[in-house]
Amino acid sequence: MEEDKQLGILESLLFAAGDEGLSLKQIGEAMGVSEENSFQLLDALKNRYEEDEARGVTIVAFAETYQLVTKKEFSDYLKKLVESPSTSSLSQAGLETLAIIAYKQPITRVEIEVIRGVKTERPIQTLVSKGLIKEVGRAEGTGRAKLYGTTSEFLDYFGLKDLQELPALEEISNDSHAEEDEADLFFSSFKEQIE
Repeated sequence: MEEDKQLGILESLLFAAGDEGLSLKQIGEAMGVSEENSFQLLDALKNRYEEDEARGVTIVAFAETYQLVTKKEFSDYLKKLVESPSTSSLSQAGLETLAIIAYKQPITRVEIEVIRGVKTERPIQTLVSKGLIKEVGRAEGTGRAKLYGTTSEFLDYFGLKDLQELPALEEISNDSHAEEDEADLFFSSFKEQIE
């Protein structure tokens, strides 16, 4: 396989991995190459990023994982983007996850996934990065899962003085679709609140 194609594959793998990054082993397994070859490809891709001023990203290593990150020289532009009101909107998945956390906090990721019926890693990452939720402790028992709760930024975002100002939820029947109905109710209540 030609090097340009391998670098393209590596770039797409790093992009898809996001903040979690990839180890040399993961890269090697995904691309069908050795860890040594994975490192050489990472080095070559990083050199291309560094040499080309038109590229806005580079590669960094954190705790034996490699991530695509933005170059420091563009940080002022990124700050403007993050502070821009147009980027403050949340996806439906983000709103549903946020609503569940707001009403059920403190709550673990697994408990949120039981209510939503789908994975919530990405929405949780987005909410943490926006400062709307944070880790508020650890659950008791095996694994000591992270517990999530809302932040003061959450209250500001929705114009609330405290959590008691959240819209009241109707009682939910105990039928077999209670958890699905609960997620729909969370989302509709929050949607009304922000419109």
